[in-house]
Amino acid sequence: MTGEDRDEGFPRNPRSILIKNALTLKKNRVDVYIENGVISEMKNRDRGEKIGVEADFVVDASDKIVMPGLVNTHTHAAMTLLRGYADDMELQPWLEKKIWPAEARLTPELVYWGTRLACLEMIKTGTLIFNDMYFYMEEVAKAVEDCGMKALLGYGMIDLFSEEKREEEIKKTEDFVSFVKNLGSPRIKAAVAPHAIYTVSDEGLRWCAEFAEEKDLAIHIHVSETRKEVEDSIAKYGESPVRHLHKLGVLTPKTVAAHSVWLDDTDIRIYRQSGVWPSHSPVSNMKLAVGKNMPYREMRSAGIKPTLGTDGTASNNNLDMFESMKFAALLQKLGGNPTVLPAEETVEMATEWGAMALGFKSGILGEGYPADIILLDTQRPEMTPLHNPFSLVVYSASGSVVDTAICDGQILMYKRAVPGEKEVLEKASLAAKKMLSGN
Repeated sequence: MTGEDRDEGFPRNPRSILIKNALTLKKNRVDVYIENGVISEMKNRDRGEKIGVEADFVVDASDKIVMPGLVNTHTHAAMTLLRGYADDMELQPWLEKKIWPAEARLTPELVYWGTRLACLEMIKTGTLIFNDMYFYMEEVAKAVEDCGMKALLGYGMIDLFSEEKREEEIKKTEDFVSFVKNLGSPRIKAAVAPHAIYTVSDEGLRWCAEFAEEKDLAIHIHVSETRKEVEDSIAKYGESPVRHLHKLGVLTPKTVAAHSVWLDDTDIRIYRQSGVWPSHSPVSNMKLAVGKNMPYREMRSAGIKPTLGTDGTASNNNLDMFESMKFAALLQKLGGNPTVLPAEETVEMATEWGAMALGFKSGILGEGYPADIILLDTQRPEMTPLHNPFSLVVYSASGSVVDTAICDGQILMYKRAVPGEKEVLEKASLAAKKMLSGN
């Protein structure tokens, strides 16, 4: 954000920041010194350690919890414009009768403001890094750059088994990858993003795998979200979506497999062997009634580290990763074992494991790591008393407890204030009306 965009009194890009007397999730009192976007020092006050340098900007965090910013590994950010537009429907009618017809009216401007709204919501609820698949992705990249966040972005390739459309989609994918490269932003990475096996041909999927390998890119794809998807795949190909994608070369150590709900033991073994990163969207899965929970325990037994996402706001209906953490943990316990997915591991899903999946060195509060940090306000009823910060974060908190957000050492939100928020809300509301009216 430029100086003109910043609200009066908001900290203006300090070169160094000192966060004083914050409480970590492990209940240590620490001072955190940030310089040039990196955590250069972190001292334990309980052991009498002190930071001996002055900072341009000092934050008194005596009543705050400091933790890594959250990482959302599956979004369609600009779908904020469709929040609440089509609810309580089955997945295929929802897509075919409501979502896809509305998306046919998208324009670059609408996607930009829809993404700006998503970024604003994510910042205000503690997410600093996200993985997005959608259309007009150049506008998504511009919105991310303007907001100061980090993202892995991929054009949502859908060829509908048409050779002519496939060539068009390949060109759009290549153009976007070149755009990101020329943008030269360390905060934005490009991915290849074929939508799913039921919307992309084998030829298109094989091209995605080869192009991603050639350019050393991540792959973002929907996999085994519903029983119907699996049954249709078996009827058409004689094998599950996971086995089919594996045969085509789509599953790699840089693949984020969104949903991954309807998996069997062989599918899970393929994920482990391929190094795939599953992305669990518990709220979306429940809302769209996919009929099963992601097999988290089986994945962990196989050595897989699942990550956490929200999906788009048309199927969630928010981007609050605190809510997704809680539902992820509770859904696993619904099977009868309260020890599955404990709070501390849930936080790892939403921070360190998510950052690893997206190829960012982040998700850890420690010296030498980028300053991707959020501060949580403990002076709230739902954050009192402070018996176990991990439990508070997963089971008690919502995104509204986030007080301050810092990404790459830049303050994106301070004391709940985000510069330019009013303009984003106004422009996004107008964009949503324009999209649905067709004018």
